[in-house]
Formats: sequence, structure tokens, C-alpha cells
Amino acid sequence: MAKKTPQPTTPPRERAFLVGVDLRDADQILSLDDSLAELALLADTAGVDVVGELTQRLSRPHVETYIGPGKVEELKALAEETLSEVVIFDDELSPRHQRELEKALGRNIRVIDRTALILDIFAQHAHTKEGMLQVELAQYEYNLPRLTRAWTHLERQAGGGGGRAGSTGGVGLRGPGETQLEVDRRNIRRRIAHIKKELEKVEAYRMRYRAQRRRSRIPTVALVGYTNAGKSTLINRLAKANVYVANQLFATLDPTTRRVQLPGDNLALFTDTVGFIQKLPTALVEAFHATLEEIAEADLLLHMVDIS
Repeated sequence: MAKKTPQPTTPPRERAFLVGVDLRDADQILSLDDSLAELALLADTAGVDVVGELTQRLSRPHVETYIGPGKVEELKALAEETLSEVVIFDDELSPRHQRELEKALGRNIRVIDRTALILDIFAQHAHTKEGMLQVELAQYEYNLPRLTRAWTHLERQAGGGGGRAGSTGGVGLRGPGETQLEVDRRNIRRRIAHIKKELEKVEAYRMRYRAQRRRSRIPTVALVGYTNAGKSTLINRLAKANVYVANQLFATLDPTTRRVQLPGDNLALFTDTVGFIQKLPTALVEAFHATLEEIAEADLLLHMVDIS
């Protein structure tokens, strides 16, 4: 009897509830509905199923929980009703907001924001050493002030044991003590400094490469635009290349340059760049400085709106 080869199983997708806040005095390019629709696309790209959304109009964020206490109770009921495992806020939350929301919603529901979601997508899509270093730097910069939040979350799971002998909570749930937290912070700061030095080497290499291109006198064109607008598809058509293409947000992170034959036996270098999005985290903009320099140094910026 022939043996059946076991097929790899796809892990179940997490269920997420979205939260959006319309701040009266804030300058927002997108409407709240459009911003939440974009957040839903980001969640899908990250491998998450959106099961509902909640909105609130405020003059300013609540000091402790970002949304009002009544909305927190409503959110808790909806998240439990829909069996949500994670709540995703459309705006960046402070460490305090995150901590207080997780306390209010209960230990079985994680709280993240748009920034953490985008960082997760970038981590999934980074494939080169440069891309992975840039994402790692952005993640460390974002998570460093949130280490206390992670500690209190572990402490709650461990029943406040703090890693002491005899503490309850089971293997893997005993949280580190405050001393360990300080060690973690120092290690992360050292890692951040190391990554920045590595990225300085990358930037120096890119500067030499751009200088070499300028000496060749071949004009350079940088494709810019919203993520998933079709930049990679266009460069593949023009250069008859095989730059990775996917119908999802942030499929391209690393700049890719291809030589394109223009009419009249002229040549140009076309560079595919990371796409833009509303509320792009500052940490990512800073981490991807070397990549974004490709745009600044181009002879021509070709703004891609929508290839479809």
C-alpha cells in the first residue's frame, strides 16, 4: 500500500478587530473610512483576518486608553464576541496606551498599532542583508520604549512571579526581573549601534555606486508611488526583467535597478523603490535612509499612480 506524503499545513490566520479614531483638529489626508480600508489591506498582507471595526470621534486621544472608557468596554465585548485575538489601532499608540488597553481588554487579546503592523509586514518581506538590517533597526527603535509593557505582560501571565523560584505560571511564562530588563535594554542599544554602523557601510557603498553611474552618463529614473501601484510590473515590462511582483502591499522593499533600452538606441537605468503609504512610521523612514537616497539622486522621478 502506497504511503501518502503528508502535506504541509497552513497555520490558521489570526482574527483581528480594527479601531479608528477621527480626531477633530487633526489634518488627515484620508477620511477615517479610507484609512481603515487601508489598514484592512495591511492586515490581510500580514496574514490576518479582519472580523470587525470600531470608530470614535474625539477632540483628542484619551490620556490612558486613547479611546474613551465607554468605547473600551464596547471594544472588549465586540472582540470577545468575534473571538478576536488581536486589536489593531489605526494610529500609533504610546507605550502607556498599549499597556492600559491590554489590561482593560484582558490577557487573551493583544493590542498593536498601525506602526507595529507595518513593521511586521516589512519583516516578512525583507530578503537582502540590507533590507533585514533596516527592518531590524526600525523594530528595535520602536520596541525599546515598550520593553516595560512586554515585561508587565509576562509578569501578569506568570502571576507576578518575576522569575523567582517557585513562581506560578508554567514553563516559558516566568517573566524577567527588572534587572534583566535593564540588561535587555543595554543589549538592544548595543545592537542598534552595531546595525547603524553596518548601514553606514551600505550607504558608503551606495554612494560609490551612484558616483560610478554618474560617470557613465546613463540617465537614472526612480519609480515612486503608493505601495502596490504597479511599479515592479512596469519595470518588468520595460526591462523584460523578473523583479518580484505580488498583489499585496510592500511586496518590494529593496531597490532594484534595471537597464532599459529607449527609442533611438538610448539607455536609461530604472530603479524600483519601496512604496509609500499613509502614516508611514518615522522609524522606517529613518531606517530606510540609504534606500530612499536612490530617489533623491535620480535624474527623473516617475510617479506611478495605478497601473490597472
